[in-house]
Amino acid sequence: MKTKLSNYLRPLLGALLVSSAALAAPVSAEVRQLDRIVAIVDNDVIMQSQLDQRMREVQQTIEKRGAEMPPTEVMQQQVLERLIAENLQLQIGERSGIRISDEELNQAMGTIAQRNNMTLDQFRGALERDGLSLETAREQIRREMVISRVRQRRIAERVQVSNQEVENFLASDLGKLQLSEEYRLANILIPVPESADSAAIQAAEQTAMDTYKQIQDGADFARLAVSRSASENALEGGDMGWRKAAQLPPPFDTEVRDMAVGDVTQPVRTPPGFIMLKVLDKRGGDTQVRDEIHVRHILIKPSQIRSEEESRRLVQRLRDRILAGESFAELAKNFSEDPGSALNGGDLDWIDPSSLVPEFREVMANTPSGQLSEAFKTPYGWHILEVLGRRATDTSQEFREQQALTLLRNRKYDEELQAWLRQIRDEAYVEIKI
Repeated sequence: MKTKLSNYLRPLLGALLVSSAALAAPVSAEVRQLDRIVAIVDNDVIMQSQLDQRMREVQQTIEKRGAEMPPTEVMQQQVLERLIAENLQLQIGERSGIRISDEELNQAMGTIAQRNNMTLDQFRGALERDGLSLETAREQIRREMVISRVRQRRIAERVQVSNQEVENFLASDLGKLQLSEEYRLANILIPVPESADSAAIQAAEQTAMDTYKQIQDGADFARLAVSRSASENALEGGDMGWRKAAQLPPPFDTEVRDMAVGDVTQPVRTPPGFIMLKVLDKRGGDTQVRDEIHVRHILIKPSQIRSEEESRRLVQRLRDRILAGESFAELAKNFSEDPGSALNGGDLDWIDPSSLVPEFREVMANTPSGQLSEAFKTPYGWHILEVLGRRATDTSQEFREQQALTLLRNRKYDEELQAWLRQIRDEAYVEIKI
């Protein structure tokens, strides 16, 4: 949090007062270890308790992965640098007026629990088993949401990809090749400072080659990433997630296509330092066939003047009138309360079922073409629908265009992000106290 310099001296004042009280107490009184500052970061501080908590979380992650634990001092340096980077971004968020409401935070917590097939109570229990309270988890998620919005404002909004860039990429040999497959990668970065002299560069290169040799001799890549890498994902064992070849700088963009799962590249000199990549997995293919359904519907919404039951009965009467021979389209125009389709006779055109709410999707899937569904309810109100047709559509070209756009944006975003993180770290006042 952004504060005046004098404000972060308050913990020191509190410590002095407690220490004075301890001096005045009997000699036999118990002396308690006080929290202390481990780093001053611009106008904020990082406390020992924060560092200890994050160290415990990282250790648990490494243990779950079954990787060998790196030396404590090495891991502590990595964790502290991560905390410094987060702190700087949080201060930028504070100055920019970025706030996360309780409603947004609750929604994020619910989404995380849902993705893990848990209720909130089950999620709370899982956190407690991992040694985390719900309040601690909420604070971590809030921090991550603030950082995400800071990056969105500072980085993502500046990244633009033109239609011409997409077309050029799709027409290139690299674009055609790489869209057929994607790779789950891990990396190790041995850093080289911008102002490094030849001796420092040689030392970094020697470290990189020594690391590569250890990997070739059977050393665990993830363990070495945690202990030696300076990349942002070092504490995750260097795991970069799934990437396309076009997102990688040369020569990795061409090398990775010929690598098998488990292969590791030799160290390559890049602006940030010497990098090596490991292929953890492969997947993909550019043929995309999407099932689409042509459907029309009538929606009646409950309101203050029409109850739930009255809405259901109205939909049922409209269904009976259609079965008796009246025009579905005319009744939809006159009665449907879906503004997006009513004027078109309730026609939703050809639609991807995955874009619809589950209740609508399920009824649509179970209704034969040319038949009218029973009345059913969704969060929007009461419906009847008619399936007019089904087809499988080859969306490979659309998919390739979207993939190209995403890849080019991600490549530019990654470059901008790494440069920006180095910039704010270089420009910040950071004093490490351990």
